[in-house]
Amino acid sequence: MRPAQTLLLGLILLVPVLAFLFLKSFGTNRYALPTFLPDHVDSTQVSGKWQRDTVFHQIGDFRFPSQAGREITQAELADKGLYVANFFSTTCSGICPQVSAQLSRVQEKFRQEPRVRLASFTVDPTHDSIAVLARYAEQYGAIAGKWFFLTGNQAGLNQLAAREFRLSMEGSSLVQSQKIFLVDKNRQVRGMYDGTSEKEINRLITEIGVLLYTYDHE
Repeated sequence: MRPAQTLLLGLILLVPVLAFLFLKSFGTNRYALPTFLPDHVDSTQVSGKWQRDTVFHQIGDFRFPSQAGREITQAELADKGLYVANFFSTTCSGICPQVSAQLSRVQEKFRQEPRVRLASFTVDPTHDSIAVLARYAEQYGAIAGKWFFLTGNQAGLNQLAAREFRLSMEGSSLVQSQKIFLVDKNRQVRGMYDGTSEKEINRLITEIGVLLYTYDHE
C-alpha cells in the first residue's frame, strides 16, 4: 500500500475516535439545561474548602380540582417526570387562546410519553368552574390524564402563581400570563418560555427532550 493510501486510511479510522472523544468530553455540558428561580446562596465544604453554591427554588405542594373533577397534586405531576405549567383564564381573548394552541402542539408531540404532563391553572376561579374548564379542555383537545386544567380557591391560586412561580400581580389580583414553565421531577423550574411564540415552543419541545434524555442516562 502506498504512503498516501496509508495516510488516508489512518485518517478515516481516526475520525470516529475523535468524534467519540469530543462528545464524551463536551456533550453533557453542552446540552445541560439551566435552573431558574434562585432562592439563596449557601456555602458548602468540598475537600476542605468552602464554596458558595446557589440554592434554587422548589415549587411547593399544591392540590387543585381538574376539569374532570378529580383533585391533582404536584406529586402526581412532577413525580412522573416533568410538567409544563401556565396560568390563563377562559374569558381571556388575547394571549390565552394562542398559548393554549401552542400547548396543544406540546401535548401532541409527547402524546405517547407518560412522563410529560401539562397543567393549566386558571387565574379566575370565580368564573372558571369545573364545567367551564371541561368545555375549554375539549375545545383544545386535552387528553384525559395528560393535560389538566385546574381551578380552586383564589387565595391558593394567587399564592401558587406569585410565591411559587413568581408571577407578578396587579394589585391584589392575579392576571393571565403568556409565560410557560418547565418543571422537573425535583420540582425546580428548568425553562421559561413565551407561550405565544412558535419558536419558543419549539425550544420548549427540544428542552423537554433534553430533560428526558438526562433522566434516561443518569
